[in-house]
Amino acid sequence: MEKKQSLLKSFTNPIFKENPILVSLLGLCPVLIVTDTFDKSWGMGIAVLLVLIFTNVCISLIRKIVPNEVRIPVFIVIIACFVTIVDLLMQAFTPTLYESLGVIISMITVNCIILGRGEAFASKNGVLASLLDALGSGIGFFLSVSVIGLLREFLGKGGLTLTNPFTGQVIFSAYPLEDYAISFLADKAGAFLMLGIIVGIYSYVRIRIEEKETKKLATAEVK
Repeated sequence: MEKKQSLLKSFTNPIFKENPILVSLLGLCPVLIVTDTFDKSWGMGIAVLLVLIFTNVCISLIRKIVPNEVRIPVFIVIIACFVTIVDLLMQAFTPTLYESLGVIISMITVNCIILGRGEAFASKNGVLASLLDALGSGIGFFLSVSVIGLLREFLGKGGLTLTNPFTGQVIFSAYPLEDYAISFLADKAGAFLMLGIIVGIYSYVRIRIEEKETKKLATAEVK
């Protein structure tokens, strides 16, 4: 039972309590660069999720045979290998998304989230726990960048455009609020403001939830 709860926490904590962007404030470079449109945001989210999964599993498998003195360089090489694989797959199968992201995909190699989860978790835990941690961290990253990208595009451009990443065809495009768009939010500087607003709201909600849980525990102990 305790093992199942531990595995569940390995998956859920990175999504909510330890969200890499909204709580830990890691990997902010891609957040500030790619979230000007929703398409680019979720595309980067998927790429990071895939690299996280493969990297965590691989590091967990070799954790006992890699000397401590060289573990960081080894981890970076592993991350670079999987980033290259994802980069080539996106170039082959999702050319439109690949062109929109460009060199940003290569930046995943130095993303603090990838190396951080590999060093802090995968190098100390088994394959299943590391896989769940990677899924949780990847989903947390994906949800965060997708929400920021959605809000920045909708508020900054007055609408939304969705394209098929495999064919490049436009699936949906509507800009009903184009005349009322806050163009500043679609610019690079707007990324800082939107990120700060979302982090602030998320932190407030999380603190309020934790306070309620603490009060419930205190009440239960008194009874």
